[in-house]
Amino acid sequence: MVKRYLLAAALAATLTAAVHAQPKTTRIVVSFTSGGPVDAVARALSEQLGKELGRTVIVDNKPGANGAIGAVDVMKSAPDGGTLWFTSVGAAAINASLYERLPYDMQRDFAPVSLVVNNVELLVTQQGNPVRDAAEFVAATKKKADPTPMGSSGTGSIPHLAIEQLADSTGAKLLHIPYKGAAPAITDLMGGQISGFFGDVPGLLGHLQGGRLKALGVASSKRHPSLPDVKTLEEQGIRGVDTNNWYALFAPAKTPPEVIAVLNKAVRNTLANPTVREKLLKTGTEPAGSTPQELAAIQKQDSDKWAKLVRAKNIKAE
Repeated sequence: MVKRYLLAAALAATLTAAVHAQPKTTRIVVSFTSGGPVDAVARALSEQLGKELGRTVIVDNKPGANGAIGAVDVMKSAPDGGTLWFTSVGAAAINASLYERLPYDMQRDFAPVSLVVNNVELLVTQQGNPVRDAAEFVAATKKKADPTPMGSSGTGSIPHLAIEQLADSTGAKLLHIPYKGAAPAITDLMGGQISGFFGDVPGLLGHLQGGRLKALGVASSKRHPSLPDVKTLEEQGIRGVDTNNWYALFAPAKTPPEVIAVLNKAVRNTLANPTVREKLLKTGTEPAGSTPQELAAIQKQDSDKWAKLVRAKNIKAE
């Protein structure tokens, strides 16, 4: 009887200590500026995620160095669930192949929490371009003497890699024009300085709805819920363009498994919330929670895939 009492008391003390050890706030470090697409998703999640966790969730923007500033901030934080890194695929699965030295290592410095959203790439052109879809766009490039200029949001970005995949898959004659971000590339596309652009659906949806751009094809195995009438590239006979600029949450390495489990459950419950889900879908972003193990597999798979392409094309970060 005494032993049972002591065991119960010890368990109660452990649980009490665990509760008191919980951080009072959770800081989501976003490796991009306020107002951008990654930041918008983080803010769409924060209030409901706070309710799920029973604490305040704040968004802290740490842009710069292609995500490295935010990454370093998180990897040096306490592994207690109080700080999370929210990033797109670039910093998590492409940077390692673009840079000879990075101040962080995904396997060593981070623990996966959950995938949050998928952002497949969409091929677009200006409204005045006579081509009706991606297949016609590719065919038109082959009829011209000079390569067709296509813009990207930067060297080594997902839009850039999608251009390389499209050229390899179809033999299209393309000239890559890197920009410093998607906005100037889209501006030049509408102005006719370039002929095509791959971009995340959320960043293009408003221009499509406003009639300023024309959608040619989705780089995904299925059609996008916000653009049900736009065929996939595969439906048009174009295979091998499999880009997904996913966003995901990572915690500092050595975060206890039980803390990761609590965070994961909270994220997945948040994404299942009808209000949050509708808000994300309305912007063209697809909610996509996962287990930590599934995120780890996706991160490893994409790291290997993009490293192979980066090496084959000898792509170097600018």
